[in-house]
Amino acid sequence: MKEIILSTATGVAVGLIFAILKLPVPAPQTMPGVMGIVGIFIGYMLAIRFGWGS
Repeated sequence: MKEIILSTATGVAVGLIFAILKLPVPAPQTMPGVMGIVGIFIGYMLAIRFGWGS
């Protein structure tokens, strides 16, 4: 749980910095892009779970 809180806080801090510096966000701007990243993570976890990955 600690990792989730720290990574969320880091993401918020980076987002604030990018906004203050008026830089484009280095993340997908749409829900399909976000879901693509979630899908990659789920696929990776499935491969590990079923012994197909390292």
